[in-house]
Amino acid sequence: MAQLTFYIDNSLEAKVKEAAKKSGVSLSKFIAKVLEQKVQDAWNEEVKSLSGSWGDFPSIEEIRGEARDTQRECL
Repeated sequence: MAQLTFYIDNSLEAKVKEAAKKSGVSLSKFIAKVLEQKVQDAWNEEVKSLSGSWGDFPSIEEIRGEARDTQRECL
């Protein structure tokens, strides 16, 4: 496993430590999780599971209805 060294200001350090404490994980695990979330290139399973979850969402035909384009002004 790789080790990284980076520099942050004192106020950010305090915020990160507090967030890790509230999450109930070590500082190292907290930072690793945040970095992993920032660099992932796919939707997570929680987001994927939302697909199709709105059964009463109107169809495109219902959204468009009988709407017509408005007349545009001549230039």
